[in-house]
Amino acid sequence: MSNLKVLLTGATGYIGGSILSTLLNSQHPALKSIRLSALARGQDKARVLTERGLSVELFDDLDQTELLEGIASNYDVVIQCVIGTHIASAAAFIRGLGQRLSTTGKQTYYIHLSGASNISDLPSSGKYRETRVLSDKEDIYAYEKYRESLHSYVQRANEMSVVETGLATGVRTTILMPPTIYGMGSGYFNRLSVQIPMVFQSALKRGQAVRVGDYDAVWNHVHIEDLTNLYEIVLARIAEGNDVPYGEKGILFSDGGEFLWSELYEGVARALKKRGKLNTEELYTLSLQEAADEFAGGDEYDVEVGFVSKKNDDDDDTYKNHMCILQYVTLGSAETEAKACSNRSSSSTGYCQECVGKLRAVFVK
Repeated sequence: MSNLKVLLTGATGYIGGSILSTLLNSQHPALKSIRLSALARGQDKARVLTERGLSVELFDDLDQTELLEGIASNYDVVIQCVIGTHIASAAAFIRGLGQRLSTTGKQTYYIHLSGASNISDLPSSGKYRETRVLSDKEDIYAYEKYRESLHSYVQRANEMSVVETGLATGVRTTILMPPTIYGMGSGYFNRLSVQIPMVFQSALKRGQAVRVGDYDAVWNHVHIEDLTNLYEIVLARIAEGNDVPYGEKGILFSDGGEFLWSELYEGVARALKKRGKLNTEELYTLSLQEAADEFAGGDEYDVEVGFVSKKNDDDDDTYKNHMCILQYVTLGSAETEAKACSNRSSSSTGYCQECVGKLRAVFVK
């Protein structure tokens, strides 16, 4: 598909900004001819993006669904990275793409950012236990529908809506479901991730590092550069006219390995004490409700799936075996993000060019 028109949302954020820099610097031949635009709030941010050669679509609020639908109707692909919990805007983007499909007869695509907390086990509260290791080669859509029937979780509900709206309009929807994302971003604005800096900021505010509950939660991680390279792969496949998993089968994992939250909490304490920001490495244990108040606006379910859960999944072996897996969530990343969180500076961690070359040569099926 030559001259593919692509709209990137969330271009001023951590993930979207890093995707933007990856696409702008991509050496993939299929991406040389795409016409990339960004959705942005405010003239100041738009100015920064236009100075980088981007076309910018302005909006004020995600509730402007008619505006967003109209904007999307001018594009072949929308990459949605604004927020995974705003159902109405996601549906509006897909409806707009559906209009373009009806008008031009040209297939349109919607790439949606979700999150692995949708499928997290809940062993701390005992509300849901999963003994299997899930694979994105399974029917994850049906599994999430079942989980949603037990307890509604807005990010998961949005994901279900994305699939259903895509099927109704003929738009091919592909959902990326990353676990904990770490590492310094490469965008022009926010370069900090979410979960790990929240733990740092809590420690700096309290004067003591924290842990959430007594349960030794296990999660998966992915480095931001590995994740953005997955976006590059998916978009390149679309640009080449090759198949991309979509609809009920288009939910893709992106794991780089496992980590213990307890080790990360300890890494936060060590990193901040080393930098003179804390006097002790001893951890303060937050109850589930305390953590909910601190991190999730009082919602215990949200904080449990994000910090005290067990994530049982495995991505497609073809992709995983070619990833450049950066196993430094509690070591290198803790030190790097400690510096960024305490000094508000930023730097980028490197990644293996050989592995990235291999990564570009494969596809997630």
